[in-house]
Amino acid sequence: MQAFADLVRMGKVLYVGVSEWNAQQIREGQKLASQLGFKLISNQPQYSMLWRVIEAEVIPTSLELGLGQIVWSPMAQGVLTGKYLPGHPAPEGSRAADPAMSSIVEKFMGEATLTAVQNLRPLAEGLGLTMAQFALAWVLQNQAVSAAIVGASRPEQIKDNLGASGIEIPADVMSKVDEVLAGVYMTDPSLTKSPAERPC
Repeated sequence: MQAFADLVRMGKVLYVGVSEWNAQQIREGQKLASQLGFKLISNQPQYSMLWRVIEAEVIPTSLELGLGQIVWSPMAQGVLTGKYLPGHPAPEGSRAADPAMSSIVEKFMGEATLTAVQNLRPLAEGLGLTMAQFALAWVLQNQAVSAAIVGASRPEQIKDNLGASGIEIPADVMSKVDEVLAGVYMTDPSLTKSPAERPC
C-alpha cells in the first residue's frame, strides 16, 4: 500500500484497485489507503447470474466506501451462453473440453445448473437478446457494477457482446431469472477468495 501511495504521488499511477477482496479487506484497505493519501476506486471480483457471492457483503461495503465493481466472468466461463447442454459432452474447442481449463469451468457444469441455464433461453429471446447478451445485461444492471470484463476467441463474439450495452431488463424478468436459477447460483460470501487463496 505504501508503494501504491508513492506511485500515486509520483504521478505514475492515477487510480488503484484491488481484486477479489472480501468486505473486511476492502474496509481495512480503504482506511489504510486514506491514511496514506489516496483512495481505492475499484474491486475486480467474479460475478454472474450463477456466482453472486459479492452481493451480501462486498457490494454494500463497496458502495459505502466508493468502490465500483469491474467484474470478471460475467458469463460464468461461457456456461451462461447456453453452449453447454445437459447430458451432452462439452463442445470441441470450448473451455470445458480443454483439460487445462476444465477445472475452472467445473463448478458450473452440474446437470442441474446446465438445465436451469437452458431454461433462461426463453427469457433472453423474449427480450430479443442472445444468451450472452442477456448474461452481460444482467450483470450490468447492478448499480454497483462499473464494467464487465469479457473474453472472446472470435471477433463476432465481441460484436455480439456489444449488444448488451444499454439494455434494461424489466423487474419481472429479473425476478424470473432468480426463480429459474433457484438452487444453482452461489451466494455464500465466504467464497470470495483472493488469488492466493483460490485453488485454481
